[in-house]
Amino acid sequence: LLGDTLHNAADALTAVPLAVAFIVGRRPPDRRYTYGYGRAEDLAGVAIVVLIAASCVLAGSVAVSRLLHPHRVSDLAAVAAAALVGFAGNELAARYRIRTGRRIGSAALVADGLHARTDGLASLGVLAGAGGVALGWNWADPVVGLAITAVLLSVLWRAAREIYRRLMDAVDPELVDQAERALRGTPGVLGTGQVRLRWIGHRLHAEAEITVSGEITAIEAHRVAVSAEHHLLHALPQLSAALVHADPEPRQGVDDHAVLASHRPVRPKSMAFPLL
Repeated sequence: LLGDTLHNAADALTAVPLAVAFIVGRRPPDRRYTYGYGRAEDLAGVAIVVLIAASCVLAGSVAVSRLLHPHRVSDLAAVAAAALVGFAGNELAARYRIRTGRRIGSAALVADGLHARTDGLASLGVLAGAGGVALGWNWADPVVGLAITAVLLSVLWRAAREIYRRLMDAVDPELVDQAERALRGTPGVLGTGQVRLRWIGHRLHAEAEITVSGEITAIEAHRVAVSAEHHLLHALPQLSAALVHADPEPRQGVDDHAVLASHRPVRPKSMAFPLL
């Protein structure tokens, strides 16, 4: 119970880097950080993963030490009551953090919520250990500690995988499908090219290519691109910025060399429409 209490007190400190990250992330972009400071949330997520790993080491070492050097546990009723209080508090915090993190798209906040959930499971482990000791199973307390360590390792893997994917600019493929459907549903859009999405903090940024008729003017193509951006904003509520590039559809009768030239990497500036 003492170990669980110290664990919870230390884990409460994970809210500090997370709070700092949210405050820093509100700063506007500048000449050095042109995309803003949203990545501070990902750095906070890395710190949380490190703390979960430290919790695994601590819980495992204490359980092994107790197995090698058994101790008698007294006042089991007080231990059980404290464990129940710890579980209830941690589970409430975990549900709030996970729900809010998923709603705003913050991987760091979700990881912190998962961390709080493991703390609740650890408190249940204290309760189970106290019950085993009450039945005369003196080995129950350290064995339950090892089981808690296994659960912590599982949560560590999930949290580390989420943070790794965020750092690698991974997104849910369903978001890409939604973006492509929104673009193709825009009047004047004949097709889509590459669609890129990335998280910066808990906000999405998009870069997309659309195909428009080669018969329209640059102004009309710009209007189509603006309409496409609006469709993206409605389809992806967490989208904060988009850059839509309009490519003219090749006209009939144009030879292959001209078609290839129209899709060269460096495009005419007159057909690029950055929309922020």
